[in-house]
Amino acid sequence: MISTVNIALPVIGIYFKADAADLGWVATSYMLATAAALVPVGRAADIIGRRKIFLLGAALLAIFNFLALFSMNLTFLIFCRLLQGIGGAMIVTTSVAILASIFPPGERGRAMGINTAATYLGLSMGPFCGGILVQNFGWKSIFVSTGVFSLFVFYMILRYIKREWRVAKDEPFDILGSALYVIFLLSFMYGIFLVPQVKSLYFISAGIVIALLFLRHQWIIPNPVFNIKLFLGNRSFAFSNLAALINYAATASVAFLLSLYLQYVKGMSPQLAGFVLVIQPAIQAGFSPFAGRMSDNVEPRYIASAGMALTALGLFFLSRLSLATSFFHLIFALCFLGFGFALFSSPNVNAIMSSVTNEYYGAASSTLATMRLLGQTMSLALATAIFSVKLGKAQIAANLDLFLGSVNLAFFISAITCLVGIYFSYVRGRIHIDKT
Repeated sequence: MISTVNIALPVIGIYFKADAADLGWVATSYMLATAAALVPVGRAADIIGRRKIFLLGAALLAIFNFLALFSMNLTFLIFCRLLQGIGGAMIVTTSVAILASIFPPGERGRAMGINTAATYLGLSMGPFCGGILVQNFGWKSIFVSTGVFSLFVFYMILRYIKREWRVAKDEPFDILGSALYVIFLLSFMYGIFLVPQVKSLYFISAGIVIALLFLRHQWIIPNPVFNIKLFLGNRSFAFSNLAALINYAATASVAFLLSLYLQYVKGMSPQLAGFVLVIQPAIQAGFSPFAGRMSDNVEPRYIASAGMALTALGLFFLSRLSLATSFFHLIFALCFLGFGFALFSSPNVNAIMSSVTNEYYGAASSTLATMRLLGQTMSLALATAIFSVKLGKAQIAANLDLFLGSVNLAFFISAITCLVGIYFSYVRGRIHIDKT
């Protein structure tokens, strides 16, 4: 239900009289907070217990979705989105690790495929349900529904999942490393959001310096919050995560950009726009189990690389949007994106979790989730930065030509980024070595 926010952005913009750049913060703040919290939360889950952290995350999501109802200004709404992001991090970083602990390697691809399908089923329902809710009950209804659903998840886990996983219960928590990681990520990403302002250079530079301090600290301590050695000594793990980062950086802004395009340029209602946006994640949900199951027998790099190629093609189609773009053109592009991402995601997750042993499932899960959320944040940051440069504080409705130029530029850059990612996906190495 988190994806419902994208479809509500134009209505939220009217309610708070916000420009395109400010609306980008409503979408980006959740992902930024999640990305910043994933690594520390993942380590905390290994020490405290993955089930406990999952439950805490569901509780935070419920609380701050309900608090968002009382937003009197955009600042408070963004604050609630930040805290929702921390709760989301607790759920994301524990769920894949729990699945990997339960299923053996020969069945893991199928399990990851089903998990991915469930994720995209939620994403596909989000815009559709969100459009209905926003059009009939207003934008606040999406936070009510998400809060209620979070409470339901909390109850189900509390009642039916009794087992706990604490693989590092006697190890210390790296407070300094966690602080450095959070400061680095927030500083670096905030600097990107400030582009083209001069002070953006200060934040980006500070983020790079803090990142170097973080990496040095992680290298010398015995119990790091982020295991750098997994990257240096494991080619499949490193390149699979890099491919995930690139793929999400290229695709995450699609719903944000198309939501604005469909409603501002095509004049669609939130409900109809949500129906269009449901196409991509619905296709992903349908094909992800098949792709995951196939990756149990076929090298994931072949399947995932083909998926990235199809995704790049879909993004190129979207980089040519105009006032006269046909509905068929949009559907065609979204189908390519949906099928391409289905082929990439499940095999890539399977490759990452199969490249490490059981003791590193938590670290691998949080690292993958960090790559995903960091990529998503970078994608939305790029879109927001382009809006800031080309549109500034101008309203979208009065400047459709500038808006279309911004959208097309964002999609073109994303397509090129995805093409680069194909290389890293393909050269990751083998997973099924014993079968070749």
